[in-house]
Amino acid sequence: MSVAQKYGLKPGVVTGKDYLTLLAACKEGGYALPAVNVVGTDSVNAVLESAAKNGSDVIVQVSNGGARFFAGEGLPDQHRARVLGAAAMAKHVHLLAAEYGVCVVLHTDHANRKLIPWIEGLIELSEQEVAAGRPPLFSSHMIDLSAEPLDDNLAECARLLPRMAKLGISLEIELGVTGGEEDGVGHDLEDHEDNAHLYTQPDDVLKAWNLLSPLGHVTIAASFGNVHGVYKPGNVQLRPEILLHSQEAVQKALGSGPKPLSLVFHGGSGSEKDKITDAVSYGVFKMNIDTDIQFAFAHSVGAFVLENPEAFRHQIDPETGAPHKKLYDPRKWLRIGEVGIVERLDEAFHDLGAKGKSIAVKG
Repeated sequence: MSVAQKYGLKPGVVTGKDYLTLLAACKEGGYALPAVNVVGTDSVNAVLESAAKNGSDVIVQVSNGGARFFAGEGLPDQHRARVLGAAAMAKHVHLLAAEYGVCVVLHTDHANRKLIPWIEGLIELSEQEVAAGRPPLFSSHMIDLSAEPLDDNLAECARLLPRMAKLGISLEIELGVTGGEEDGVGHDLEDHEDNAHLYTQPDDVLKAWNLLSPLGHVTIAASFGNVHGVYKPGNVQLRPEILLHSQEAVQKALGSGPKPLSLVFHGGSGSEKDKITDAVSYGVFKMNIDTDIQFAFAHSVGAFVLENPEAFRHQIDPETGAPHKKLYDPRKWLRIGEVGIVERLDEAFHDLGAKGKSIAVKG
């Protein structure tokens, strides 16, 4: 029996027990899913298209800035824009995901202390959805208090997790620090620094697991030298074996089977292929990819503009009199950007071993 046959789910957004089923399938199948930051319906649709094309399930996620952009930069109340933008994105995916024939995880990215009200606003909306007999808006939320003392980080996570667990929403936490910045949340990466803070300690992982796992489902972004964005080589070294050490520490303490933790790889853009493979083998089920997706979109659109410069200067060609409407129509160049995203995600699905492994049951 294949993993897909063993764990088969209906296509669409997965939450609660179905989300845990998908994670179990990833672990048993030895693959991970790309988690893609989106900013509008065009990027959402491109992610769903690529997942369907590759026969893989996928994670769609939104940062606080992406959520605000989704709602519209013209909204004066930025907090409301973050909450409503994320909710609008989630409802868009809930409406369309099943039509693409794959399982989709919905997630919110880094939320530091000042962004906790954003997460609480979304939890409140999910409580309203569940009370009305519908699933929660999101499969999981991330709380990133990695810049704070460990005890403060875990205390806030412990405060919010029971409320989320009642709704079937998982919690992603960060231990250690992922270098660089993701929409205003992050840590500076300095030249010539030993960057020891970029490597999570297994004892911290065990402490977090012991405190939080009785309260609800937790996934852990453990740092192993990974950074957000693209940086010159040499500043840090990826050491995915650190993930294995954390797995072994928890396994020993629990007396459980291998790889009891569901781990997250932040800063996947630009990472070496062999390090990705190693990380997945150590229990990573989710790899965030944002910077490469942004560039894939921008590069594709930019190339089209450079190939057709007059269409973006003049509605009617000054020499031939021909209209350029078919070239500057936003549907034309936005679609080219979407294709760029799809093509970059083809590579990601392959690198993560997820191609052809959707557990969505067709028909």
